[in-house]
Amino acid sequence: MEKIQIVHTNDFHSHFENFPRISRFIKNARQTSIADDFYLFDIGDAMDRAAPLSEATNGQANIELMDQLNYDAATIGNNEGLGNSHEQLEHLYDHANFPVILGNLYEEKTKKLADFAIPSKIFTTKAQTKIGVIGLTAPFILTYPLLNWDIRLIQDILPKVLEDVKDCDVIILLSHLGVSMDRMIANQHPEIDVIIGSHTHHLFPKGEMDNGVLLAAAGKYGQNVGTINLELNQNKKIVSKDAFTTPTSSMKVLDTDDAWIKEQHTKGEQLLDQQKVAKLPETLSNDYHADHSIMQEALTAVQEYAKADVAVLSSGLFLKDLPKGIISEKNLHDILPHAIHVMRTTMTGDNVWRLVMEMEKNRLYLRTHQQKGMGFRGKIFGELIYRGITIDNKRNVYINGQELNRNQEYTLALLDHYLFVPYFPSIEIAGENEIMYPKFLRNVFGEYLEKKYPI
Repeated sequence: MEKIQIVHTNDFHSHFENFPRISRFIKNARQTSIADDFYLFDIGDAMDRAAPLSEATNGQANIELMDQLNYDAATIGNNEGLGNSHEQLEHLYDHANFPVILGNLYEEKTKKLADFAIPSKIFTTKAQTKIGVIGLTAPFILTYPLLNWDIRLIQDILPKVLEDVKDCDVIILLSHLGVSMDRMIANQHPEIDVIIGSHTHHLFPKGEMDNGVLLAAAGKYGQNVGTINLELNQNKKIVSKDAFTTPTSSMKVLDTDDAWIKEQHTKGEQLLDQQKVAKLPETLSNDYHADHSIMQEALTAVQEYAKADVAVLSSGLFLKDLPKGIISEKNLHDILPHAIHVMRTTMTGDNVWRLVMEMEKNRLYLRTHQQKGMGFRGKIFGELIYRGITIDNKRNVYINGQELNRNQEYTLALLDHYLFVPYFPSIEIAGENEIMYPKFLRNVFGEYLEKKYPI
């Protein structure tokens, strides 16, 4: 029997607090493995700009840490793909000592596969078994084109990349597509032996077998590490395959871990703090009721940036006060760590009315709702605050003091986050939406403060 062992990570999201234990686990697994061949793969979203060090280095710090573990290959997640500008992503892996396997991200202009990626890779074991590895990332068709990428749909690309590895003895898919898509692919393509999944943060403690395809997944944030074991007979046919995960909480903590973790956080904050932005005459409070609130300044910032008639923001976005005096990129990152962009929405008055009614209907629920994902990195959604929108007790809506004209077009400064959450369907149904990439909300707000309160 030939034995092949695969260790995998996914959706680490810059949770550096788990890296020391994971690093030791992987190094020990490599040294003690009784398999004939050992491979290490990452399935994307290794970086997240919510971490100061990832923000300050544009993810380069994450790649340096991955290099230490000698990954055999990785694919990208939406945090790498959409959390970076086109140029930043192009150069994210310049110093990586591992290949990026990714078959569905193309340059918009040349229609060629992204320069940093390869569509597939064939690994040859000591016993000359050929392992074909392919990689795919979630095709966010609304947002990748805003960064000048041509993202291809899975049904169009998967047959092509499978053709590259059709003669291999083992076929493995590195999938940053989510559990539903993985199951669908397993049912449609039983020629794939293993799908290592991610994106939806699902955890398969003992794997899952679908149509003869082994699905593996290790959850999120480095809370688990996945292991896959394959056994092949002398004809290079798989006779046994299984998967399991090891909780990071079960791994030994060393006395030096805490100091290392704090060092990564401090290093990132120091780098961000070196980039000065503005000089505030007063502390801006994250309490939207305050006389000097971040909310009012931010509403002005997004409204001006989007050149919109009105603006809407939610109070849960702002995590801290902005202190009086010199503020830096660190301060902006502290209060707005989200991967969220300003969005300019155009819709007719009747649809504006319906959108406002949706917001009013959900207001009480959202006030304390613990929001997760869709770019949000805070705790609660919070209170919806309008700029230029008022409502009377008869549900009449007024735009900048004038009664809403149901046939007139209006522009609203919103956030792409409001498009992706399910509470305001009128945005997607009736809005003409322009997501204003590549700047994050904190970048837009910082530029506004820099202009209004120069140092």
